[in-house]
Amino acid sequence: MGPVCKEYMDVCCKEPTENTIKPVPMERKGCGQRHPNGVGFRITGHTSSEAEFGEFPWMVALLKLNTLEDGIDLLVYQCGGALIHEKVVLTAAHCIPKKGDDSNIMARAGEWDTQRVKEIFPYQDRMVVQTMIHPEFNGGNLWNDFALLVVDKPFEFSPNVDTVCLPPPGIVALSKECYASGWGKDQYGQKGQYQVILKKIDLPMVPNDQCTTLLRKTRLGQYFRLHKSFVCAGGILGKDTCKGDGGSPLVCPVEGKPGTYQAIGLVAWGIGCGDLTPGVYAGVAYARPWIDKTMTELGFSI
Repeated sequence: MGPVCKEYMDVCCKEPTENTIKPVPMERKGCGQRHPNGVGFRITGHTSSEAEFGEFPWMVALLKLNTLEDGIDLLVYQCGGALIHEKVVLTAAHCIPKKGDDSNIMARAGEWDTQRVKEIFPYQDRMVVQTMIHPEFNGGNLWNDFALLVVDKPFEFSPNVDTVCLPPPGIVALSKECYASGWGKDQYGQKGQYQVILKKIDLPMVPNDQCTTLLRKTRLGQYFRLHKSFVCAGGILGKDTCKGDGGSPLVCPVEGKPGTYQAIGLVAWGIGCGDLTPGVYAGVAYARPWIDKTMTELGFSI
């Protein structure tokens, strides 16, 4: 029996020779490239709710940098987000600690297992230097729950760090094969636990009129009206985003482009977690005009 590595990500290798073949870098195919089989390896013995390493390369963890009294810096997970440009993260406005306050927020791309540093491709950390909140964002009901975060230097594209595509403005076709990802709780309430490995959930889109009908059966009451800035997905028992997933992207396939995904929504709110009531997401297609206008003002293009 050969030597056993201390870290599960380590591989015992032979001594290099002159005939050693150097790995060929992956060719970047553009935005929205999901890696359902992972990057570099596949995990075994996992549950279907765990994402493969590098499966969603646009996934970003937003961390709050807190300095303790003894001078030690502590990173606290806040929300998720999606990389839409090498210097811009799209997330939910309700994830920003204070309206327009970008101080001490770190964006981490390429993260997967939050308890380990050593992975095939490292995560990348950038500090947020500018925050753009949708001008019509309402913190009470989360209408127009959109924010763009500009980082101090560009992320370097790699197999586990890349951008997601954005849908065109207007109505988005309702897909049955969408995915939400994040490190949020696995269930509602005190028993829920935050995830160590990035989780994924397959969810169908739900038409807004049907979503409104289902939400009216909850404590929201019969007069509830779903705002036009929202879209819905889920409503399947045991499958849902939950607390801590705020701002994380809901992605759906781009029609006519197999393997390519676009961010249809951002986790906004819901009634409980994992029951038969759909989750509510900030609809990216609705915000596309504001996103494009803001990106142009910042000097960026998508």
